[in-house]
Amino acid sequence: MCLGVPGKVIEIMPDELGMTMGRVSFGGIVKEVCLAYVPEAEVGDYVVVHVGFAISRIDEEEAAQVFEYLREMGELEELDVPQPHEAPS
Repeated sequence: MCLGVPGKVIEIMPDELGMTMGRVSFGGIVKEVCLAYVPEAEVGDYVVVHVGFAISRIDEEEAAQVFEYLREMGELEELDVPQPHEAPS
């Protein structure tokens, strides 16, 4: 199933082609995302990301609710990847 996942914009930067890119945190996992479809997005905003593109802006409460639904459905497992600073469990 293809899902849009909420994440928090932590950095915004233009790329060489003039498209706005950003670093988005998904519960601590940071990915580079295209922000061209949400030009109003600012650092600290929450966006819904689908296949590397932010497709809409949402508030923090809605982002938390969507994360909880995804967690309940078991759809966040691919984001649960050990990070270099974490000890293996």
